[in-house]
Amino acid sequence: MQDDPQKREIINRRHFSFRLNLFFFITFALFSILIVRLAILQFVEGPMLSAEGIDKSTRNVPIPPIRGNIYDSTGYPIAYSTSTQSLYFTVQPELKLEAAKDNARVMAAKLFEVFTEYGDPAKAMTVDDIIRQMDLDFRRNNISTPRRIKSGLTNKEIAYLMENQAAYKGIEIMEESVRNYDSNSIAVQLVGYLKKYKGVRETVDFYKEKTTEKNATLQYLEEEDVGMDGLEFMYQDVLRGTNGLKTYPVNNAERVIGPMQITNPQKGSDIYLTINKNVQLKTEQAIMDQLKKITTSSNKYERADFAKTGFAVAMEVDTGKIVAMASMPDYDPNIWAGGRISAEDYENFSNVLENGTIRSVYGKYDSEEERKKHPSSIVPPGSTMKPLSVLIGLNEKLFTTNTYYNDKGLFTYGKKGYETFIRNSQRHVYGNIDAAGAIQYSSNTFMAELIGNRLYMRGTVEGRSSVEIWDDYMKQFGLGILTGSGLFGESKGVIEYFGEAERGSSQSALIQASFGQQGRYTTLQLAQYAAMLANHGKRLRPQFVNEIKDAEGNLLQGFTPEILNEVVFREEYWKEIELGMSKVSSQGFEGVDYTYRRKTGTSEQDVAKRRAENAVFIAYAPAENPKLAVAVVVPDGGFGSYGASPIARQIFDAYDEEVGLNGVPKKKSATTDTDGAADNGTASGNETDGVDTALGNNE
Repeated sequence: MQDDPQKREIINRRHFSFRLNLFFFITFALFSILIVRLAILQFVEGPMLSAEGIDKSTRNVPIPPIRGNIYDSTGYPIAYSTSTQSLYFTVQPELKLEAAKDNARVMAAKLFEVFTEYGDPAKAMTVDDIIRQMDLDFRRNNISTPRRIKSGLTNKEIAYLMENQAAYKGIEIMEESVRNYDSNSIAVQLVGYLKKYKGVRETVDFYKEKTTEKNATLQYLEEEDVGMDGLEFMYQDVLRGTNGLKTYPVNNAERVIGPMQITNPQKGSDIYLTINKNVQLKTEQAIMDQLKKITTSSNKYERADFAKTGFAVAMEVDTGKIVAMASMPDYDPNIWAGGRISAEDYENFSNVLENGTIRSVYGKYDSEEERKKHPSSIVPPGSTMKPLSVLIGLNEKLFTTNTYYNDKGLFTYGKKGYETFIRNSQRHVYGNIDAAGAIQYSSNTFMAELIGNRLYMRGTVEGRSSVEIWDDYMKQFGLGILTGSGLFGESKGVIEYFGEAERGSSQSALIQASFGQQGRYTTLQLAQYAAMLANHGKRLRPQFVNEIKDAEGNLLQGFTPEILNEVVFREEYWKEIELGMSKVSSQGFEGVDYTYRRKTGTSEQDVAKRRAENAVFIAYAPAENPKLAVAVVVPDGGFGSYGASPIARQIFDAYDEEVGLNGVPKKKSATTDTDGAADNGTASGNETDGVDTALGNNE
């Protein structure tokens, strides 16, 4: 049957009408979407796109900030920055290596002529000096790194070189901030040093975070010097300041099409330390003088052939301020000039770059094998632990202040046939002594039998083992935990009594710990501990900064003492240890006219099958209302009384003169009466035989 033409026409018209309506609907929808999109662009995204357009038509060139200064407590500049014009040289990488070196030597001769004719005579450089700065052996830089040849260019030098740029290929003049350190090398390991940002941005977590900074004024520059240790690192954000900006408009061809606008950089804030320059320098000198003395002495008690390093910290008892922190020998921090150190300087000074008062540092030895035969700066406290041991014994009711112990010079423990023998130094026998006498004479047997052994024999108390009880006291006095200083890389020390309890026995661990073994601590920890003995149990956070001020001298942040924790003991317990500490024999304090309390220590340490003897000393003064606590450590220094005590005397004297043990600077005159101290602050007398009685076979 054939289709009806009329019916087919009707169907075609309906399909056409549907397609036409669909076309108009789609067209309407598209126009609606377009109108909505235009509205969004106009009213929502318009401001953002406009800002991006402006950004694409301008360029920002950061201007590096000038780093803030570091002053001592009297306002003396220890580290300071200056803005200067410096000359940099880049080895031409397109030349072959030898040709590039030859070209550099020719350039050095030309620069010598410029420096000689137009430069400051006080900053004269020889051709060899210039070549050395070019680092043609690539000891400090790779081939593409610009080398800083000279800082502090004169206006004449700058003008001549700018006018003759074509003749000095590879030369660039840059404005930069140069870090200068005092030539006296004041507390250099505490202050720290700087390195180039580009060299540490991927290796130091703190600087990794800076790579994502979006604010142009806070973005770090590749060639910027940044703090890498000590206070330079700890206060990096405070010292740095903010970038300036050179902003100029450009066209699509990146050509400048308008005037440049400059936003000046903001200088970093200045920090004023608690370190007193004169006390610090006298502390450093005292250590170096003592090292020389004990390594050459003819006195068998004083002689310490292997002593190479010494460490000391002086901390105010009621504030926590660190007045001196010396890690000796030290070095001239200006070897880091330009944010780099030469291979030669690193070889010479690598062992003293770090702060031995807070982390492990060794003396300089000819080989790694020889170094392993000697202790680091973190040593057992030896008999300086005994005042705390007595406090623990009293507080744990192991004995009383009226208890007398018959010291026979020997105490043994362990199974028959396998006994361990504890003896006093020089095999002394002290007879009937109380706790104060045990501190005075440094009785190992008293500590071992009445404290270590009795604590072990008492066993577990309220779910805590005897070793855990001991550990809790150590932590409360800051031994085995961080001091709270905030310094980068500070060590917690090394706790050994838990390991000894597992390998040997809890009895052995506690007995040895009672007279200063089974733990190794930093000099800063010992200073904090000594301050706690002086202020009766307040553990203060070590403070290094008195004030932070902006570039105009306005105070931004002051200082407030901070108590980290407090240990409460009965007053009679403190009196007992003070009585003992007032009678300890200590060399070097003859003739002092202030009172003081002290404890010597000679800690024994097995290193590479050799038994080292470390000199340790803690003290505070005056005896009543103490002002300053001092800790001194001399690894391989022998007897604490001979190796460390005289250093402390020099520190107290320096503080008394500059600050005043009674709150007023003494500034001694030639007529000052030095007939000696009254009361219990006398120097070594007749209570002992003058030999450091802190040493024993297990110290």
